[in-house]
Amino acid sequence: MSALRLAIGTFTILPAGIPARVDRGVGRVAMLLAPLIGLALGVMAAVILWAVRSVTDAAYGNLLASALAIACLAYVTRALHLDGLADTADALGSGRRGDAALDVARRGDVGPFGVATLVVVLLIDVAALATSASAHHGTVAIILAVATGRLAATWACARGIPAARPEGLGAMVAGTVPRLGALAWTIALLALAVGMGSIDDDRTLQAVIAAPVSVVIGLVVGLLLVRRAVRRLGGITGDVLGAAIEAATAACLVAYAIAAGSTVGA
Repeated sequence: MSALRLAIGTFTILPAGIPARVDRGVGRVAMLLAPLIGLALGVMAAVILWAVRSVTDAAYGNLLASALAIACLAYVTRALHLDGLADTADALGSGRRGDAALDVARRGDVGPFGVATLVVVLLIDVAALATSASAHHGTVAIILAVATGRLAATWACARGIPAARPEGLGAMVAGTVPRLGALAWTIALLALAVGMGSIDDDRTLQAVIAAPVSVVIGLVVGLLLVRRAVRRLGGITGDVLGAAIEAATAACLVAYAIAAGSTVGA
């Protein structure tokens, strides 16, 4: 129960109560629950996307619905992952390494790298989701993308990946997740992606393939960011986890939008 409360409190704004205990064991289970939280958030965003599209004109409804879905995700996560993305971008963009780069990330303000990264990523999210929605694949895209982002955080906590500093969320969860557990979640999400693609109304082979490929691309991008952060910062932090979530989500949305743009759904 402590792990579930920690997972909900870490990944959402929903009140979950204070965990009875918080240690690396609880952190491990919480990170393993991250994809499940992602699926729930993705379904919520998909409902908003569908609801807004159903009551707005098609000429602008896809864009408005996509913007509101992304905005809602930012709200229910306290924008913590976006904050982590901005701080990580500032740290990596500073050209510094180790503690000096971590000091940049700790600052309360957001620098030019962080601002630019936030603007670009949010624009990409909305544009990519709107593209998928216009091809009638929006709900599949947002559910898979949000879950993929949280799965990237699970992989970022896999054993062998160190923490950048001895305190904070990163120190508690770094290296705690068994790779077999992360792999099991990956297989499960890929199976879900295939299933969602296969029941989509066009039922084409392209739609079936596009969904799992988009998940893989999202994971690869998220983990490449983690790899760079480990090299430059010395390990992961809570900010790096947030950055991995946002990078993987955006990459998955883009990959699916490219595929959705050349298929016809319903």
